[in-house]
Amino acid sequence: MKRYLIFGAIVPLVGGFLMLFATTVASGYWTETNWSEIGKFLGAFVKTLQYSYLFGIVPALMVGAIDDILCHVKRISPVARMLIVGAIGFTASELLYGSRGPDTGAVQFLLYGIVGMAPAMLSSWLAHRYADTPRPVHST
Repeated sequence: MKRYLIFGAIVPLVGGFLMLFATTVASGYWTETNWSEIGKFLGAFVKTLQYSYLFGIVPALMVGAIDDILCHVKRISPVARMLIVGAIGFTASELLYGSRGPDTGAVQFLLYGIVGMAPAMLSSWLAHRYADTPRPVHST
């Protein structure tokens, strides 16, 4: 249960921030940056945070379920599990958001892929660190 709580709390927060960052980079917002522009960006993030949770909680719990399934496979190490969950998050967010806007290319591909990969890997690492029960060491 802790795993789903971690994924439900972290993924929409980090994913919403990265999504806002990716769309502002793709729109050319960061060409002339000063401190007031950064303040506007953070203000927009705070104002849209409720929508990040509204639309991001179900995909976050779906990725958490995949992480939970992989957690029960004993042959998969925690690092491999984080990489698998990150690859699934990258692929899913790239397929959902990658073809948005006028620009298409490698930068947009990476930006929208990182929107799903970074929070999925972070949540998987936190779940391994705080939600997994330590397994007893067996002698051979």
